[in-house]
Formats: sequence, C-alpha cells, structure tokens
Amino acid sequence: MSACTSIEYYWQAINGHSAILSREQPINEVLANPELDSDLRQVLQGMQQARDFASQELALPDNDSYRVFADIGRDYVIWNVIATDEFSVAPQQWCFPFAGCVSYRGFFSQADANAFAEQLRTQGKDVYVAGSRAYSTLGWFDDPLLNTMLYRDEAMRVGVLFHELAHQQLYVQNDTAFNEAFATAVAQEGVRRWFLHNENATAYEAYLQSSQRRVEFNTLLQQTRHALKQVYSETDDADELRKRKQQVFIELQQKYTVLKHQQWNNDKRYDNWMAQPLNNAHLALVATYHDLVPAFQRQLEHVQSDLPDFYTQMKELAELPKAERHERLMSTASKQRF
Repeated sequence: MSACTSIEYYWQAINGHSAILSREQPINEVLANPELDSDLRQVLQGMQQARDFASQELALPDNDSYRVFADIGRDYVIWNVIATDEFSVAPQQWCFPFAGCVSYRGFFSQADANAFAEQLRTQGKDVYVAGSRAYSTLGWFDDPLLNTMLYRDEAMRVGVLFHELAHQQLYVQNDTAFNEAFATAVAQEGVRRWFLHNENATAYEAYLQSSQRRVEFNTLLQQTRHALKQVYSETDDADELRKRKQQVFIELQQKYTVLKHQQWNNDKRYDNWMAQPLNNAHLALVATYHDLVPAFQRQLEHVQSDLPDFYTQMKELAELPKAERHERLMSTASKQRF
C-alpha cells in the first residue's frame, strides 16, 4: 500500500508539472500579441528586466528559466500539506529523490491536498494546507514564469523570482531551513538592489516598511511556537495540554490585535491568515523559513555584499554535515556582527 501511494503521488507530480509545461509560451511571443492586456504587458516586461538583472547584477543562474510564461488559470500552483503531532511543533518530514527530506508534501491539485490532509487529521495530526505561488525544479528543467507569481506588489513579484533562482544557485538536500533562509536573504538583497538600480526610492521605502512588519509578525509567531513547545514539555496530561494549547492561541490573537492597532496603524495584511482556525502546523515552518535569515544577512555584510563571494562561502558551508553547517553559520555570523 505504501508503494502504491508513493507511485500515485509521483504520478500526480509528473502530470501536474507536465500540464504547466503544456501551457508555456515564450514571453517575447506573448508580448508580440497586440491584444495583450496593457497591464499584463507592463508586468511581463518588468519581469523580464528583473530576470536579466538577476543574472547580470545578482550572479544568479543565466539560463532559460522564467523566459517563458504560463497562465495556469488558478491562484496557486501547488498546495503544501504541513503536519505535526497534536502536542508538538515539529513538522513531519517527507523524503523524495533529488529534493531530499522536506517538511511538507506538495500537490498540484487542491482537492488532492485536502484529501491527504484529511487522512492525516484522522490520525490525530494538526494539519495546515497552504497554497504556494511558485516552486523550483532546482535547475532540472527551465522553470516558467507563472501567472501565480505576478503579485500586484512589485517587490513581491521580483522577490519571488530572485528567491526561486537562488534555489537553483544553491540547494542542500535534507536542509529546508538552510535552503529557504539562503534564498530569502538573496531575494531581499536582490529587491534592495533592484529598487536602487531603478531609482525608485518611494517603492523601496514601502518595501522596507513591509519587510519590517513581516519580521515583527514572524517574531510573534516564533514566540508563540516557543510558548507551545514549553507547554508540551511540562505535562503528559492530554486534557490539560489541550486547555493550555487553546490559551496560547487565544493569547496570539490578542497580541496580534495589539501589534496591528498600536504599531501598524491598523494594517490588515495578515487578518485573513489570522482568521484561520490555527494549530501547531501553522507555526511549524516559521523557524524553518526565518531563523537563519539574519545569519545569512550578516555573512553577506561580511563580504561587503559581494554576491559571488557570498555564494562561494555558502557552498563551502553546504559541504559540511547539517549540524556543523548550522553551527558554523550561526557562530561565524555572530562573531562578524561584533
């Protein structure tokens, strides 16, 4: 049964990716269409400029990825299923060829993702199904630019492009935290340079404010994750744990309300996310995606923002065993900070 399930899972992945490839069209051909929507034309032109910028100014792979466009007719390209035990914030791991072990399982069909999530719930797991707007084949194929990647916000559009190309630049099997933090740090540096290159100070200031609020929100989630971890270590009484777990999530809602009203001028960008029935799985990847980002940023500062030098040093770190890699990254960054 396990083997059949694996075959079925890989088959949906092959079919899902193939369906996207069947919709690909070279962007220069898309732009040549006189009936193309003017707003889409402007966005695609900007994204192609950002794609050139990525290779020429950020030293990211110079290949045919994101030189073709695919409108897949939906808001998300894949749906990731994240799961934890009822009294744990550690995400379940799934292992695959090439990608290694990761803390989520992706589906090209939302219905398939929901069905798998329901199976996990019947096992007593906390589960979160999260839509994703992009994914990387890590250079095995030329990835298309998808309509799902075309955020209204320019910083988010070019940021996701730089992020996915960074995965092609460096990817370490079985180390999601390292991979995502590396790509995030590269994307943030790329967006900074992009706006400075285009002399768009207003957009850059807005990006800095948005980035700061994202950091503050993620810090709040990390604090909640740590609080839950502490709760789960203090007793084995399931009824008591459920009661205290619920209280931690109530406190999260209260703290978010204070943050939004007192510091963000009632910015509601995270309201929809916070309106979900939250559980452990919603917080499981917060550390995975954000804890190591400051260390990468300090490493980049240490080499005076020389990206090729930075990539070389990170590739050397990638050769180390996982525990040593993380320890070296954090200790080196800490020393450099002072």
